[in-house]
Amino acid sequence: MRYELVIFDNDGVLVDSEPIANTILAGYLTELGHPTSYEESLRDYMGAAMHRVHDLVEERSGEKLPADFEATYYARTFAAFQEELVAVDGVEELLGKLVADGVDYCVASSGSHEKIRVGHRKTGLDQWFEEEWIFSSEDVGRGKPAPDLFLHAAERMGVAPERCVVIEDSPLGVEAARAAGMDVYGFTSMMPADRLTGVTGYFSDMSQLPELLA
Repeated sequence: MRYELVIFDNDGVLVDSEPIANTILAGYLTELGHPTSYEESLRDYMGAAMHRVHDLVEERSGEKLPADFEATYYARTFAAFQEELVAVDGVEELLGKLVADGVDYCVASSGSHEKIRVGHRKTGLDQWFEEEWIFSSEDVGRGKPAPDLFLHAAERMGVAPERCVVIEDSPLGVEAARAAGMDVYGFTSMMPADRLTGVTGYFSDMSQLPELLA
């Protein structure tokens, strides 16, 4: 493999959480008086850190979200995860191949550390990730589309950015990876390929990825 480190986004790439999380986010924002459809939530917030939700709502409405917004959102989301969340099809096989081939990997997510771990425990992916391989937007000052998170992950893993490859499914994540100077492959299970501009390549099934990275 021509890369020394594979950096995975989490939501929508490792765990199939985007439909759950965006349904809850759209419903909660609408409940608070900021009408948002599921499709609008995907468009505006998929792949973003929570501060983007606060920023866009205030920019558009002039109103701040309530102080307990994130606590309520995460409580609802985690409850739904316990009922519905599964790993993305083929992810465990892919991780097993990386381990067998001796390729390092990690996760760099816009989600909180708690959200990553809740999802990994529910799906069994926690067995594949050591604590020091998990990075969140909480670790850096700016989330995606800024490159900070991916650069932080590369630094902590001891790999130069140009030797890293990012696996992403959102336009914001692709933008962040490109800004970090990394190759990035776009997973098109939910996001149309034409929304993931600037990627190194596309794939729609995890079984296709090893050949792309070879």
